[in-house]
Amino acid sequence: MRLVTVLAALSGALAVAAGAFGAHGVTGQPAEWLRTGGQYQLIHAVAALVAVRMGARISPWLFVGGSGVFAGTLYLMALGMPRWLGAITPIGGAALIAGWICLAVGAARR
Repeated sequence: MRLVTVLAALSGALAVAAGAFGAHGVTGQPAEWLRTGGQYQLIHAVAALVAVRMGARISPWLFVGGSGVFAGTLYLMALGMPRWLGAITPIGGAALIAGWICLAVGAARR
């Protein structure tokens, strides 16, 4: 769980950087993508850290991986990569939802 903790912390740092760049470095749709990606990534970095603390095994990985895919595709599009990457974004969102479901099931079983 040390690795997922490190990744969650780095994910939080990247989310803040993306949000700052979205607020001060770009305008229009790219700024929205950076803002949305940063918001989701930061929330799920914290969720991963809390889930680790709770002793969860699967949900922290789903939070870190899902937010990486979700936010990462938005960040790449904001930086000028092809918009077809937006078709991949929902895969990250599905992983985030799965992480919350896994966390709920684990908590219910305790």
